[in-house]
Order: sequence, then C-alpha cells, then structure tokens
Amino acid sequence: MAVSEDLLWDAADKSTRTAPRLLRTAVAAGCLGLVLWAVSDAMWAIRAVAACVLVGFAYLVWDRRRLVEVRIVAGEAGGPARLRLRHAGGRTTDHGPQRVARVLVVHDNVVDSAKLRLRLRKGPLFFGRPGRAPELAAWRETCPRAAVGSRGALWGMPGIPD
Repeated sequence: MAVSEDLLWDAADKSTRTAPRLLRTAVAAGCLGLVLWAVSDAMWAIRAVAACVLVGFAYLVWDRRRLVEVRIVAGEAGGPARLRLRHAGGRTTDHGPQRVARVLVVHDNVVDSAKLRLRLRKGPLFFGRPGRAPELAAWRETCPRAAVGSRGALWGMPGIPD
C-alpha cells in the first residue's frame, strides 16, 4: 500500500455548513414561533419550535456520516498505513484498511460526478459528498480485503424527461 498521503476520495464541496444551517433553523423557528404565538394559542408556537429543532438535530446526525475526503496516511511509529476519513463537520478519524468491508462508487448519469459509499467491518456506513469519480485500482490496492465496485445511478437517465 502506498504511504505518500495519496488522496482516495475528494468531494467537490468541503464546506462545513452545519453550524450556519443550525443557526438559520433556530432563527426561523423563533420567528415562526412568535408569529404562531401572536395568531393562536401557545401550543402551536411550542410545537413549531420543537419541530424545527428536531429537524435541525436530525440533519446534524445525518451529516456526521458524510465524508469529504479520504486519504492514506503513514501509521504512527513506523506502523502500517491508515485511512484518514475527514467528515463534513470537520472531524477526522483514522481506520485501518483491513476494517474496510465495501467501497461502492455510484456514478451520476447526468453530470460528471460520483458518490462514495464506504462500509467498515462492524462499523457504520459512510456516505461521500458528490465529487469526481476516483480510480478504483487505488482503492483495490489500499483495501485488498474489501469488495470494491462501481455502478451507475438508478435515477436521472439522460434523454428521458422526468
């Protein structure tokens, strides 16, 4: 396996949009709550604010599994190389390549982009934000025990109106 900090996955959008989105959700919930409070009884306002907060929290939990970058990095103290996953929220985690069970690259049928599905053994399924399609040979070399494959998307066929 190469240890030169090779880039295996690179998303087109690497921004951490979570904090501004949650702030906008909280402001919108507050404004909606005030409007509903003035128009009707207080229970509608409380329910609207609670619904907006729950939707924001659900988005935060969903976005934690989204990847923006996957790199091969050298292991500590001359150990084996590791995969460094950078998540959408800015958090990074390191995993051994032997833990990767499946790598699936889903190619978009309309635009030149792809999405990554990365499953770890006894671990969660990670979703990559859309980006350029990676070379599958690098994934096969890096994670020899993983099932590496690609397929086309199941929607958005060119030439067929939606």
